[in-house]
Amino acid sequence: MIDHFPNSSRYAPHTTATFKQRYFFDDSYYQPGGPVFLYIGGETSGESRFSNLETGIIQILMQATNGLGVILENRYYGESYPFNSSTTDELQYLTTEQSIADNAYFVQHATFPGVNATLTTPHAPWILYGGSLAGAQTAFSLHTYGGDGGLLWAGIGASATTKAKFAYVEWYDPIQKFAPQDCVGSINAIVDNIDRIFASGNATAIYQMKAVFGLEALTNNGDFAMTIAFPLGGPMNYPTNTWQELLWGGLGSNDFWEFCTNVTNLNAPENITQVDYALSQYTGGEPWTNLGNYANYIKQYLIPICNGAPINSVLCFGTQNATFYADPTNSGSRSYLYSTCTEAGLYQVARQNGPSLISRQLQVNYTQQWCEWAFPPGQYNTIPSTPDLYQINKYGGYNVSAPRLAHVDGDQDVWLDVCYHSNDAPLRYTPNMADAVLHPQLLIAGAGHHWESYGIRNVSAEPQFIRNAHLWEIRIVEDWLKECEY
Repeated sequence: MIDHFPNSSRYAPHTTATFKQRYFFDDSYYQPGGPVFLYIGGETSGESRFSNLETGIIQILMQATNGLGVILENRYYGESYPFNSSTTDELQYLTTEQSIADNAYFVQHATFPGVNATLTTPHAPWILYGGSLAGAQTAFSLHTYGGDGGLLWAGIGASATTKAKFAYVEWYDPIQKFAPQDCVGSINAIVDNIDRIFASGNATAIYQMKAVFGLEALTNNGDFAMTIAFPLGGPMNYPTNTWQELLWGGLGSNDFWEFCTNVTNLNAPENITQVDYALSQYTGGEPWTNLGNYANYIKQYLIPICNGAPINSVLCFGTQNATFYADPTNSGSRSYLYSTCTEAGLYQVARQNGPSLISRQLQVNYTQQWCEWAFPPGQYNTIPSTPDLYQINKYGGYNVSAPRLAHVDGDQDVWLDVCYHSNDAPLRYTPNMADAVLHPQLLIAGAGHHWESYGIRNVSAEPQFIRNAHLWEIRIVEDWLKECEY
């Protein structure tokens, strides 16, 4: 159903209409009495999650427990749209509480053709898994619909972003801390110089600075700042892979490493190194070390992805087009932006003080403008002036808890500081074995964003910290299954 809350004024006027929500399942390991593992699709299509059934965490757990694996595509993603378009009014039902209510509804009504068993709750134990946004939805689902006698028996929230914040400056902290420091130091210093020129208001200097990167066509300073930040992670946009897309065992992308290798190239030709002096007149004659390498990377590797489109257009790196954002065509990016603008926040912005890898031109107003353009007031629904963080934080934020809800994070994840093991959360420890099973938690050393959701169909051959995270998850799930009486 589209509206699970007919008595809530938040969704007035209500609808009794339903929609088709896609799901995919794998019963190749299933044996009668086995659990059902429900993978929450998150902010993408169901097909994008197939690897988790084929080689990843669900495959690992299915094989270990004779379970059945299911991917449930989130509402407003893939092909699971309630409406033919996504106007502000039609997006009214894209909320966290509606999404997790879908999970509760699904476990009571799902059918699995070809499987000779009744697997709806309470006839089988349902164990949820999700990473990132889907990890948060997993945690919130267990918090709301789990517990003894509940609809959901257990769940694992991997890098679960359970804390909503308006500005999220911490996204860049793992890069500052763990990336090659000659690369980090170069970018920090260049960004400081860039911001000095912006602060000067010298239009000629600003134009010259943009031209060094081949981006003089970007008239909006925020668009320029975001574009040169793309190799690191631009606000909400990732045209190239970033620190977030690093992964173990050769499964991820090397884009970030290649970026840093280029920025710190000691053997760059003279025509590149001389660019370090192109703006020195604005910094007391001091060169901008590695500016030439940085600018060359942008010109050689980033600009070509536009395939000749005008740089200042929305087909390339320009964002200043309200009509483009207001297009109500169904898309995952529009759905994600809506959730960001209305509930989650987490706008990636620069720190005002101290070192910064991105220009301080990137503040909350830069992202908020997209919200205002994309979602003009509808007849029934108007987005808040800033995200309504309560709609996520009401579940507990850093401390969301439920019986048999496991939290697993990576200590080098860019989203760590809105997860259970955040540096802003209380120190996490496990006092005894009972707590280890009832409230499992693990911070994986050297890991990034839900790294343990991936696998290679051979746990013993995985890197040690991932291998032992998977072995831990298997043990925890086996302990959970011993407790259940289905």
